[in-house]
Amino acid sequence: MGYKMQIYQILAQTAALILCGVVWRQLRPYGLDTGDTRRVLSNVVYGLLLPALVLRVLWRVPLGLDVLKVSFVAVCAISAALLVAWGWYRLQGIDRPAVGALLLAAAFGNVTYLGLPVLESVLGPGMRHVALEFDLFASTPLLLTVGVLLARHYGGLGKGENPLLALIKVPPVLAALAAVGLNITGVPLHPWLEGVFDKLASGVVPLMLVVVGLGLEWKRGWARRLVLLIPALVIQMLLMPLWVWGLGLGIGLSGDLLVAVVLEGAMPCMLLGIVICERYGLDTPLYAEAVTVSTGLAAVTLPAWYHWLT
Repeated sequence: MGYKMQIYQILAQTAALILCGVVWRQLRPYGLDTGDTRRVLSNVVYGLLLPALVLRVLWRVPLGLDVLKVSFVAVCAISAALLVAWGWYRLQGIDRPAVGALLLAAAFGNVTYLGLPVLESVLGPGMRHVALEFDLFASTPLLLTVGVLLARHYGGLGKGENPLLALIKVPPVLAALAAVGLNITGVPLHPWLEGVFDKLASGVVPLMLVVVGLGLEWKRGWARRLVLLIPALVIQMLLMPLWVWGLGLGIGLSGDLLVAVVLEGAMPCMLLGIVICERYGLDTPLYAEAVTVSTGLAAVTLPAWYHWLT
């Protein structure tokens, strides 16, 4: 089963980078505070590297009917996941920062940083665009609007701000608006500037994986937290791909395109959620555990979904 080995290799690389963060947390080299290090790295990604990635991709991404179909399916599935997770966790009597983190974990998957290399490995380079469309035209816009509003509500930070003004000040949102405008107006992306964006964007994935390791804290009570994670992981890795599959069939997706969209819906928890948790005061260690556990489970679930679909 060659596709299994390809997925395992990608997940092994992901695990190695998370382990780097865990080791750094334990050793605390140079006397640096782990919490401060995590926040600095998260903010560098959020304010500089991620906007560069957004500009690099959205400036050049082709627009067409498939984009609308993939975006529609993704928006519907993510919205359904948020609604189901909210209905469940609001009844559990847990801390608000934990609720906010679990809502993000249940609805937003690692559709680019893991999804793109997985699609390229098992379906070929021709399906890479599905990961970008799923992310940049559905997942990321919803994360930076609805997700940020939920994070502000449950985390308690940023209150008193006008929601629209707060969203406009989010660096990736500004970058997305600028990139779409440049794309629509046909402004060419100069090769020199493209190279700068590429170099900045290349740091997003490894730094975010290290941040996951820095935020991973297996404190006392981990069994209770694992119980809290189970519904979010079921929504993210079982219900989401089922919804995507049903919606995709309903609007006429088929073949490799349908397989690619369902695999994107089956991805583990999104790495960028760590940044949102840090920025708005949610339960970052709980979210980091959700990322780690779901990424480990993906070694079983992703090959199973691919085998079933094909």
